Amino acid sequence: MRKLKSFLLVMVMGLVLVGCASNQSSSKGSEKGSVKAEGYPKKAINVIVAYEAGGGTDAGARIMLPYVEKALGVPVNIINKPGGGGWIGWSELANAKPDGYTIGYINTPNFMTGYLDPKFNRKENLESFTPIANHVTDPGAIAIRTDEDRFSNIEELVEYAKKHRLTATSTGVGSDDHYASLKLNDQLGTKFEAVQNKGSAESVTAVLGGHVDVLFANVGELTSLHKEGKIKIIGVMGEEKSPFLADVPTLAESGFEVFSWSARGLAAPKGIDPGQLKILQDAFEKGIKNKEQVEKMGKLGLEVNYLGGKDYVDLLKSDEAEVKKLGKLLGW
Repeated sequence: MRKLKSFLLVMVMGLVLVGCASNQSSSKGSEKGSVKAEGYPKKAINVIVAYEAGGGTDAGARIMLPYVEKALGVPVNIINKPGGGGWIGWSELANAKPDGYTIGYINTPNFMTGYLDPKFNRKENLESFTPIANHVTDPGAIAIRTDEDRFSNIEELVEYAKKHRLTATSTGVGSDDHYASLKLNDQLGTKFEAVQNKGSAESVTAVLGGHVDVLFANVGELTSLHKEGKIKIIGVMGEEKSPFLADVPTLAESGFEVFSWSARGLAAPKGIDPGQLKILQDAFEKGIKNKEQVEKMGKLGLEVNYLGGKDYVDLLKSDEAEVKKLGKLLGW
């Protein structure tokens, strides 16, 4: 009987010790992340850019991602998927396996337009993605050819456009460029007609070739061309003057309360492992905040605006609310 009691006591103590060890292991595991995050990443990560190569999003991504590669220790490849106002790429991102190896840029307000516009009947929405970090907030800009003789500044353009129909570039229905021209029509009585392109590079070509009258794009996409004298930016649609274009007034400074911008950040498909997400968030924070990266972006007129976690989610929700208000301009 005594031997039996001793055996049972040893068994009970053994189970208690195993349980304690298991709890400690579980606790340590939860501190480090999930099992899936162990050893992540093990291979190259693909970043979908939903616009053509050479545009503002693509250019910014190619500057910043090498710094993220250093933080992650694996190659980070850009995959351009232009078309559909960005939704060819975003649909692919939403439907990608949430394994941490496919992520992508999302651009507001185009991103929201694609699922809020009822005619598209898309099942995807903001909840279909997991935000990682915001990279750039790029104000809208209006530019003309340097040999344009009908108008030479934003005031003359607005007055001319009130009396004559003018074509204006846009990178997709419901893009920030599109909304900018629609806002001018709605608030000032101008007569801009949007011509849709796959990206800013195509828009620039259309204007320089004389096929479209006015170039609506973003500061980061046009600053170099402006400084090289290939085009003339006549107005910026940010709330403040661009630090890269001291010679160009904002529309507000010219008496026109019209604002427009595009926020460009990164997201993963819904369902990504929390541990993997944390690794990506940390790597992108390092890459986006890198001083050398910020300086390189500034030379292209791209204003870095890092936002992570709740701050980035709040920005996306705010831009979503703005697009809902602007839906009336597209006849929703």
